[in-house]
Amino acid sequence: MSLKRTLVGLFRSHDGTSDRAKDPTLKTRYYNLMRDKAWEEVSSTLKKIPGYKVLHEVESVGEITLEKRTAFGRTLDITVSVLNTSPMRCGVDIYSASRGSLGDLGANYRVIQRLYQSLDKKLGKFKLD
Repeated sequence: MSLKRTLVGLFRSHDGTSDRAKDPTLKTRYYNLMRDKAWEEVSSTLKKIPGYKVLHEVESVGEITLEKRTAFGRTLDITVSVLNTSPMRCGVDIYSASRGSLGDLGANYRVIQRLYQSLDKKLGKFKLD
């Protein structure tokens, strides 16, 4: 992680992915899968990651809400969205925010990277570049 991300983390306590993100690690991930199949894979993968607690799942909307406690006792609220872009293609977006008023020193950025790494291990063969 760069010094810039740490400095930004002093003031910002949230991070998220999108199509227009300047940082390539924060771009939406697209997979060559039907949404239902992608939902099953994403849901089962997130439930197996240690340290993350699944709070809520809404399959009809395609959102999974997670919670993670940091080593410093802060709580991160994470929302993973599985979006249908075409019949055989879906996207996965992640938004992470820290509870509290101060910055997170890049914790949300690192959480998004770790979640994408776990999803890419499971769904890597379906990933579109």
